[in-house]
Amino acid sequence: MSNSIPYVLVLYYSRSGATEKMAALIARGVEQAGDVEARLRTVPSVSPDHKASQPAVPPQGAVYCTEDDLRNCAGLALGSPTRFGNMAAAMKYFLDGTGALWATGALINKPAALFTSTSSLHGGQESTLLSMMLPLLHHGMVICGLPYSEPALMRTSSGGTPYGASHLAGPDSDLPLSDDETRLCLALGKRLGELALQLSE
Repeated sequence: MSNSIPYVLVLYYSRSGATEKMAALIARGVEQAGDVEARLRTVPSVSPDHKASQPAVPPQGAVYCTEDDLRNCAGLALGSPTRFGNMAAAMKYFLDGTGALWATGALINKPAALFTSTSSLHGGQESTLLSMMLPLLHHGMVICGLPYSEPALMRTSSGGTPYGASHLAGPDSDLPLSDDETRLCLALGKRLGELALQLSE
């Protein structure tokens, strides 16, 4: 890492905007931790058409994540909408391409947290969060969840799990984040930022 202020990479994929809104809240939480920045990045969609390609810079939202963004982060918040109880293909494709980082151990002992949104309440929030943990464990990262000392975790009637932040977006992906979901996104970001500072000392 350079001598500049450390940053937590908030890396997400979003189609309808719900996961992107969660990413922004988690980034705010990260920066509440103190002398640490949040860096928002996304990944391009994948296509069954082998000739399809994305523009070098997305038309809106965060720019695409580079290998250096990931290599040099002090921590990682990883977010994806749920696809049949799993992360979206675009995020899986990106993670599948991080073998060079794995080979050098670039992410070992860095903290990581997870977040997701679903259309239905029982649409696989927890299994998606668990699926995103697997490659991060292979990278040697330290998984950071949400402890039950967060009061919103006990009272939420929509999203929110000890495995990470989650959101019930509804069948049209247009439900706003509830107060509890918002609090848990902020809390997860702040905890991740604090751990990133502690583990990078």
